[in-house]
Amino acid sequence: MAHGWEGAVLRLFRGRDFTFTVTGAEQVTEGFRRIRVTDGGLLAATGGAHPTMWVRLWFERNGKPHQRGYTLVDPDPATGTFALEFALHDGTASDWARAARPGDTIDATLQGSRFTLPEPRPARLFVIGDAASLPAVNSLLDALAGIPATIWFETTRTPAHELPLRLDQEHHTLHAVPRRDAGAHLVSEVKAALPGLIGTDASDAYVWIACDTATTRALASYARKELAVPRDRVDALGYWRAG
Repeated sequence: MAHGWEGAVLRLFRGRDFTFTVTGAEQVTEGFRRIRVTDGGLLAATGGAHPTMWVRLWFERNGKPHQRGYTLVDPDPATGTFALEFALHDGTASDWARAARPGDTIDATLQGSRFTLPEPRPARLFVIGDAASLPAVNSLLDALAGIPATIWFETTRTPAHELPLRLDQEHHTLHAVPRRDAGAHLVSEVKAALPGLIGTDASDAYVWIACDTATTRALASYARKELAVPRDRVDALGYWRAG
């Protein structure tokens, strides 16, 4: 598939193209589908994977290329395989995931995915995410296993207990927050709780945020400016734009 002007821009910024091949599919929950793929040489070319690593998948919609970002799930550099998880709804990407069968292929571009684990390691972890960032949330919790984490997870139709979150009951506290008022309810919930949890010294905390763009910006600014979390201890990325 030709990638149009977006693909040309990504190449200018040194995006690297790969083709993934589907090896299997699993319906994790009613709202989440996991597609297993071979990586077309991606992990060998990049020297492995980092937590929250993501790629841009290319779909065709109305005869035009259409790209969306997806996190690598359980990457295995030795075999050149990983999975991709899709939060199912109405849309081109979800339609592709529902129909994907072994042998199907999909183009992908790696550009823009960066992450460095904080050093020294934080003593406390605060995570704010939603269905779009669920695989990245799991990747982060795996990478920082054993660190106490408080997670605010914005939900829509899927009950919290059905979400495929990798929670450690000993170290993780989950707050499922219904999506209301275009994300404003989540912002209010986090602002009400986070100051008391962080306290007066935020130097040992790490705040990771990946929701819709407006929510992410609001909470990242709040953590840095109002709670004085050091800039290098706040990692924020808007995963999607609310319509």
